[in-house]
Amino acid sequence: MEKSRIVITGIGLAAPNASTLKEYREKLVHGTSEIKEIDLRYFGKAPAGICSFPDTLYRKKKENKKGTRAGCLGVYCANEALRDGNLDISTYSPSRIGVYIGLTEHGTVETENEVYNISKYDYNVDYWTHHHNPRTVLNNPAGEITMNLGITGPHYVIGAACAAGNASLIQAVQMLKLGEIDMALAGGISESVGSFGIFASFKAQGALAEADDPTLASRPFDRDRNGIVISEGACIYTIEYLEKALARGAHIYGEIVGYAMNSDAMDFVLPYGKRQAECMRLALERANLQPDEIDLINTHATGTRQGDIEECKAIREVFGNSSSTYINNTKSIIGHAMGAAGVLELAGNLPSFDDGVIHPTINIDNLDPECALDNLVINKAIQVDSVATLLNNSFGMVGINSTVIVKKYTGD
Repeated sequence: MEKSRIVITGIGLAAPNASTLKEYREKLVHGTSEIKEIDLRYFGKAPAGICSFPDTLYRKKKENKKGTRAGCLGVYCANEALRDGNLDISTYSPSRIGVYIGLTEHGTVETENEVYNISKYDYNVDYWTHHHNPRTVLNNPAGEITMNLGITGPHYVIGAACAAGNASLIQAVQMLKLGEIDMALAGGISESVGSFGIFASFKAQGALAEADDPTLASRPFDRDRNGIVISEGACIYTIEYLEKALARGAHIYGEIVGYAMNSDAMDFVLPYGKRQAECMRLALERANLQPDEIDLINTHATGTRQGDIEECKAIREVFGNSSSTYINNTKSIIGHAMGAAGVLELAGNLPSFDDGVIHPTINIDNLDPECALDNLVINKAIQVDSVATLLNNSFGMVGINSTVIVKKYTGD
């Protein structure tokens, strides 16, 4: 057995509609969105995905107050991943565990909060918190996890826009293959709903979704879509060598068999389907799989007109008319969780390996002809004979693309 085979053995998550994988999966299969309207300071009202999770389960309230919202999400999800994987942290040497967290942004929420706080004191910087610097350094969420768990191995954050969740998984796999670590906690975190600047920027770009009913606001592929629903969230995995997982009798969610990242080198915000297609092809090549051997594609599509169309072009270019490949979208249900998007969406689809159910893309009333992909699962979940391979796309601003392929482990 190759030591370099890498598997997922535990999942911890906080999504806008759930704080456990079981509940999350049930909501996705039934197409249950819990996107709500928030009233954000300086901005006003907008649809958004807000997480509710027991943030004092693994860390005291005082520690949470000293840390960050991203850190709270990370500590909760990391501990949940270990619990879900039935993995005692002492199984591994603390210096041989890596923590890799993908982020789209970090520090804007804390900075905006501090500026608001000192505005009440005539902008006297004497009232600026001394916790600001450690709260806003980019490695903060990963570092908070290591402090909570006593991990002394490498920790860092991967800034890869909305491809960051997938990038963290790729980093974990590569570090394991290099023999730098023995186990990884890897995933993504988003605290975006706390930032006025993020909402204002998407609004200025004409890319922020609007709807009278917030649960209908996120509608990728629909002709009447009008933008992105911003969500917070987090998802962290325990990732191990296959032989170690088997030796301790772990449940294996899937084996990471292929991955790729590349760059558009074209535009700050506009996506480029040709490079997305190249990214998927490279991941397939590394996985030693043909397009018709992929059973399910989870799309990145965010609900912007050009973004959705470019990804659909890329999928058609790579997969043609593969009758064996189904396609869905998770953002239609939970919104766009930015740096956590890829890993949350992957987590919601991994149970398809066991039950053969493919969750729907909801809120499609008028399918855009340019997004009419064959086997797109619309508005209602479907049951198929089997799902053994899953391709997960995540793309981001400044032209960064990522694809991760996971295969069902069957004992081979």
